[in-house]
Amino acid sequence: MIKSKNSPDAKRSDLLLIANMVTPGSRVLDVGCGDGALLEMLSQERQVDSRGMEISQSGVNACVARGLSAIQGDADIDLKTYPDKAFDYVILSQTIQATRNPKHVLEELLRIGQRVIVSFPNFGYWRVRLALGIGGHMPMTNALTQPWYVTPNIHFCTVSDFLNLCDEMNVHIEKAYALSRTDRIYPFGRPVLFANLLAEEAIFLLSQ
Repeated sequence: MIKSKNSPDAKRSDLLLIANMVTPGSRVLDVGCGDGALLEMLSQERQVDSRGMEISQSGVNACVARGLSAIQGDADIDLKTYPDKAFDYVILSQTIQATRNPKHVLEELLRIGQRVIVSFPNFGYWRVRLALGIGGHMPMTNALTQPWYVTPNIHFCTVSDFLNLCDEMNVHIEKAYALSRTDRIYPFGRPVLFANLLAEEAIFLLSQ
């Protein structure tokens, strides 16, 4: 298992958890790979055959500077270029809420990957509810770090919302984890009341 080390990227427990969910030597596509922190971790620690897709040119440049393979692309329109089951894992980390059509994107991920890992900030988290219900303003948390007027997030959802979408699409949930504000990791199943309240971020391993 990959251990946390004294580097900024390694301290992100969500990336560590995702990396540990990937079988060594797999073919992996990271959609919305950002600056390549997860891709680099997977390449170094899991020896995967990794590819990245990132909508921003600056993110692609950062990946290339790390020696990683990444192309510029939009998850909403460019996933159709990949053949069926081209990868063992397709990862969508902290990105589904920024897509224009999350259901379509998830359908495409499941088409091109044997397994899909999805993570997102949980809008059902109790601090988010408190900010909206008591404070009357859009929340900011460790997982929701930008004010409402600059955030790329356009489709907020809760753990319960995502489970309902998976049910609608007949998607199999192999594993589900809740990450707390203090980076504690809790596996969970149904019912999801406490996970929906306590998870600042959720991570799912999916298959068809």
